[in-house]
Amino acid sequence: MEELVIRDAEVVDGSGGPSYRADVVVDGGRIVSIVREAAAAGCQRPEARRELDAEGLTLSPGFIDMHAHSDLALLRDPDHSAKAAQGVTLEVIGQDGLSYAPVDDRTLAEIRRAITGWNGSGDDIDFDWRTVGEYLDRLDRGIAVNAAYLIPQGTVRALAVGWEDREATPDELDRMRRLVAEGLEQGAVGLSSGLTYTPGMYAKNAELTELCRVVASYGGYYCPHHRSYGAGALEAYEEMVALTREAGCALHLAHATMNFGVNEGRAPQLLSLLDKALAEGADISLDTYPYTPGCTTLVAMLPSWASEGGPEAILARLADEETAERIRHHMEVVGADGCHGVPIEWDTIEISGVSDPALGDHVGRTVRQSADARGEAPWVTARRLLRQDRLGTTILQHVGHEENVRTIMRHRVHTGGSDGILQGTKPHPRAYGTFPHYLGHYVRELGVLSLEECVAHLTSRPAARLRLPDRGLVREGYRADLVLFDAGTVAAGSTFEEPRTLPTGIPYVLVDGRFVMEDGRRTDVLAGRAVRRTTR
Repeated sequence: MEELVIRDAEVVDGSGGPSYRADVVVDGGRIVSIVREAAAAGCQRPEARRELDAEGLTLSPGFIDMHAHSDLALLRDPDHSAKAAQGVTLEVIGQDGLSYAPVDDRTLAEIRRAITGWNGSGDDIDFDWRTVGEYLDRLDRGIAVNAAYLIPQGTVRALAVGWEDREATPDELDRMRRLVAEGLEQGAVGLSSGLTYTPGMYAKNAELTELCRVVASYGGYYCPHHRSYGAGALEAYEEMVALTREAGCALHLAHATMNFGVNEGRAPQLLSLLDKALAEGADISLDTYPYTPGCTTLVAMLPSWASEGGPEAILARLADEETAERIRHHMEVVGADGCHGVPIEWDTIEISGVSDPALGDHVGRTVRQSADARGEAPWVTARRLLRQDRLGTTILQHVGHEENVRTIMRHRVHTGGSDGILQGTKPHPRAYGTFPHYLGHYVRELGVLSLEECVAHLTSRPAARLRLPDRGLVREGYRADLVLFDAGTVAAGSTFEEPRTLPTGIPYVLVDGRFVMEDGRRTDVLAGRAVRRTTR
């Protein structure tokens, strides 16, 4: 007898097609049968050792978070309710060109310092891996939800070239090609870049194209955080489309927003650009989060020249009065590339987390508010915070536009990605609320998407991008990564004021046929594993 039958569920199967009522039988981590309208038809109903009454609940494939920053959180926090409670059954990590494999001892120490604001210092983690394969093996020891990994181009460049702003030598480029190929052979699904973050931003397009050729040869995809989301956003999108077309590589645009005042109302221009490329045969997808503010680190706002050489070099420049004044001028007057070519507006920069608890009084305030409370200029406060917090400060940047958010999420190649940074006292609520916010706010309350279409955006579309042949749909033979939610009540509990509040209306989540959420509570099940690229 099979393990589980989910009885009388309203199935939204991920295809985008109409829902239907069915009994769904799960055994051995897979969906073994689907009996539609069993009760109404008067046919023999399937039986199993356990029966779950799903009357009034919608059953869909588990949600796939196409842009996550849980690289250490999956290891640090076995509970991981931030994602499990949302119905997320797979996260794509290794984002924005900076993560923890492949590394050597030196590079690992540098990367840990550089992205403390994303993932914490890692002092509580045993970094017993160096290669991509070893990191995936570490995930296979048991995590809350599944995870796929992108090779981080910035980390690869740090390992092969260093943190200097220069072109790679032929030997260094060959080494980067080998590192990317090795990572793909070990199971990574593609390559990410952070082209407003050091050292990845120092790569010219010719270098990126060569790495993308390697990715294409393995059937992976390129996921760039491109060179500008502000003053040069459209040009930056076009640059990535052209680069990947030349390399013959699939493209997935990370957190594809149109932010800052210069881009208000310009989302249709972005989509027109993508539609033209798609019509010409390009393989493109994108992800977004359903909120207007962004989230990153305070140090990311600095001009790239101030970040050359890595964390210690940045701190040395901040300590020097003359250099610090040059940094201020670029940020406040010129428009630093770290702030996407737009002069920084300190009243849009909210401190969401600090590494040093002694600096906690800054959290929840904008830089301008903190500066006003101290009777000083915003740059003075920002500079002191960067130095005292050793570059570990996380921020929210309130620069988005709601109509752009809605326009982009309607597009046929759109997928959902939380870009969730779990660090800090007041993280962005997207980390805990992205997927229920789509379902509750944008589907039920606003009608921006139908329920069936939205579920497809969050399940089958990302599974297709990841080339997963047995995930993303409710189908016989597919893996039983499933979520049961109440379409009439599902909602994000997280807010900007209380960002760690869990969602409502998602009582059951299964990973590999095992309940990781049951009756709205996290179980002790660790059914997640690394999801490796398996075909060339």
